[in-house]
Amino acid sequence: MKKLTGHQIVSILKEAEAGIPVKELCRKYGMGNSTFHKWRDKYGSIKTSGIKRLKEIEAENRKLKQMFAELSLKSQLQKEIIKKFYYPLTQVSQSMAF
Repeated sequence: MKKLTGHQIVSILKEAEAGIPVKELCRKYGMGNSTFHKWRDKYGSIKTSGIKRLKEIEAENRKLKQMFAELSLKSQLQKEIIKKFYYPLTQVSQSMAF
């Protein structure tokens, strides 16, 4: 099965709403029954115009997750650097204080 666009998926779901049996649609478009149900869960309540917005939101979500991962890593590295360089200095200064 080739990868279908969101608009194509919505049109297939509309065919099912019009009364064409799911098994027949699966045969016609060469997809599995589970694929159809996943599409219905994801795109079932979306109109064709809403697909573009969904894609934009998914792309933004990916970017935000990437930013969060990078900032978490940066924070973790900063904590390690502080432990490595600051704490040995405080121990030395404490041992010098009589």
